[in-house]
Amino acid sequence: MPEDIPKLVGDALHKSADLAQKEFALFRTEMSDNVRAIAMGLVMVIAAAVFVILALIWLTQALVDWLATMVGSHALAPLIVGGVLAVIAIGLGLYGRSAMSRTSLAPTRTVQLLERDAEVLTGGPRDDGHHQRA
Repeated sequence: MPEDIPKLVGDALHKSADLAQKEFALFRTEMSDNVRAIAMGLVMVIAAAVFVILALIWLTQALVDWLATMVGSHALAPLIVGGVLAVIAIGLGLYGRSAMSRTSLAPTRTVQLLERDAEVLTGGPRDDGHHQRA
């Protein structure tokens, strides 16, 4: 029986090393996915902004000209149109920021697996404020 202890310890260390490697691989994959999602969201927000600017260049001049004839002032029309466009730009910017904030760089699945592994290795849930005991 005492000669089995080194073998058991060796097996435990080997399995622990395998588990650590697998969890590190999961961490890298999860981080890569999260960074890719944030980058894609950012690219889409920038592309949308470019297309909005291009469209607004052409439409704004036509709108200002039309509004100038309606209000009878070539000075007031650009102020009205500019104010409306500023409100729209602020709304789009806030929406884009909200969309990017929904994705987190935190590796949540890896953290959950590490917590579960710690529970298994210590024989029960840790009492560090993350888990509530029944």
